[in-house]
Amino acid sequence: MTKIKICGLMRTEDAGYINEAGVDFAGMILTEGFRRSVSLEHALAIRRHIDASIPTVGVFVNEDIKRVIRAVKNGIVSIVQLHGNEDEKYIIDVKRKTGAKVIKAFKINSREDVMTACGSKADMILLDSGAGGGKCFDWTLLKDADRDYILAGGLSPDNVRKAIETLHPWAVDVSSGVEFGGVKNKEKILKFVSEVNGDYYG
Repeated sequence: MTKIKICGLMRTEDAGYINEAGVDFAGMILTEGFRRSVSLEHALAIRRHIDASIPTVGVFVNEDIKRVIRAVKNGIVSIVQLHGNEDEKYIIDVKRKTGAKVIKAFKINSREDVMTACGSKADMILLDSGAGGGKCFDWTLLKDADRDYILAGGLSPDNVRKAIETLHPWAVDVSSGVEFGGVKNKEKILKFVSEVNGDYYG
């Protein structure tokens, strides 16, 4: 079964939506300066509303490692996602200093990008079209991918079933694709999860 990650949570009510939907991972952007960025304090408040069985993922972009360590040690997140230019040494340092699993995001423009991603020392790789642009990249570039990956970039309830049937990713990641008016929408989240799980067949 394909895993589901809903990213960019900003409100405590978003936690209720993902609890009801039964997703596998909940993501929050913890580096400042992005539209969906939340403070560590607000992220902790959201975490307290998320079902304990759902791991939280902290998204960081070229962040001071001390802030990453703080987020893990304070119980805000249990998985670290790196979405900047972090190198292999940084990935290893995060794993060693936090004990958390690390997801490394890669922008995919070529097969070389895919090969670079597949060679990462991160526990999981996320293949994306960019930094939250809400657009799909060329999925044919993934035909030579030789490790499990999280597919991101432009996914929505309208295309996620096709993505799964075409690519068979280990997990799918969505943010803007389940929003309405710039915030998470419960109906879209439930529809997305239903499409991933194939519930519409029944």
